[in-house]
Amino acid sequence: MKKELLLASALVSTMGFASVANAVTATMSGMHQTGLQGDDTDAAGDSIISHDFTSDFSVSLSETTDGGIGIASSFMLANESGALHTAGLTLTFTDGSKLDVINGGNAAKTHDISVPGGAGSAGVTVTSTNNTQTGLDFFGEATAIGVEWHSAADFMADGLKVSASVSFDDGAAADGSVELESGWGVGATYVTSAGDTALTVGAGLADSEAKDSGNDVDGSNGFHVGFSAVTGDLTVAAAYANGDKIIPTGEKAIYDNTVTKVGVKYVAGDITLSAGMTSAEGDDGTLTAAGGSNDSQDITELGISYAVAAGVTANLGWKDIDAKNEGVADATGGSSWYVGAVMSF
Repeated sequence: MKKELLLASALVSTMGFASVANAVTATMSGMHQTGLQGDDTDAAGDSIISHDFTSDFSVSLSETTDGGIGIASSFMLANESGALHTAGLTLTFTDGSKLDVINGGNAAKTHDISVPGGAGSAGVTVTSTNNTQTGLDFFGEATAIGVEWHSAADFMADGLKVSASVSFDDGAAADGSVELESGWGVGATYVTSAGDTALTVGAGLADSEAKDSGNDVDGSNGFHVGFSAVTGDLTVAAAYANGDKIIPTGEKAIYDNTVTKVGVKYVAGDITLSAGMTSAEGDDGTLTAAGGSNDSQDITELGISYAVAAGVTANLGWKDIDAKNEGVADATGGSSWYVGAVMSF
C-alpha cells in the first residue's frame, strides 16, 4: 500500500501545476488491413484463407499546463487483432524528459532495434508446445503499478537517450497460476554517424520476479543489443537477445532462450523491398527446471510494399518457418504467403 500511495502522491503533486481547462486536445488514428494468406505446412496441404482481422481505432488525449508540462494518455475503441489497450499518463517536462505513470511499461522494450523483415501478415503457427520466443523483448514484463522515465535527447552525451522503469506487486493472487510480482528495466539508444551512414545502437536489460501458489519460481530476465545502419535508401540491421521467460499458461518456463535477427531494407521511390532472418531456440520445462532438448524456430521473411496513395499501402509477403519441438522436426512448420493492403489514418 505504501508504494501505491507514493505513486499517487507523486502524480497528484505533478499535476497540481495544471490550470483549469475546458477540454483536452483529442486526435484519432487507426488502420485496417485486409488480404489473403496461403499456408503450406509440413502436416497438411495448401490452404488459402481470408486475412482481414487486423483493424484498430484509437484516441489520443493531450494538454499542456501553464508551466509547460505536457500531459497525455490514449485508449482504443476497437482492436480486432487483440485486446484493447489503455495507456496510463505520460508527463512531458520542459527539459524534454518524460515520465510514464500507471502502466509505465518496461524500459528494456523501449530501446529495441527495429530489424527489417517481411511485409503484410504472412505466417505459419507452429504447435503450441513449441515455446521458442522469437522477439527481442520476450523477457520485459511490468505490472500496471509502475513508472518509466525517459531522458531528453543528448543525455550526458550527444545522441544518447536512456530510460529506466520499475513496477510493483499489484496484489493479484497466484491461485494455480503464475503472477508477476515486480519488475525493473533499463535501456539506452545511441545515434551517431560515420560518413554518409547514420548508425543507431540500442540495448536493454530487464528482470522480474514471479509468484506461484505451489512453487518457488524465478522470474523472467534477459538482455538485448542491436544496431541499425542507414545509408541513403538502404537499411541494414541486426540484433541479439538472451534470457529466461516465465509462461503463465500451463505454468511453464523457457530457459536460456536466444534470438538472433538480421535484416535489410531498400526504398526505391514508392516501393520498399525487405528481407529478414530470425534464429531462435530455448529449453522449456517446469517452473523450476529446464526440460530435455531445445525448441527452435528458424524464420526467413521477404516483403514488397508499394505506397498506392496517401495512407494506403499494398503488401506482398512470404515467410518460411523451420521449427523443432524438443529437438524433433515440428510438422506444423512450413511456408506462407500474403497479399493485401493496409489503410491507415
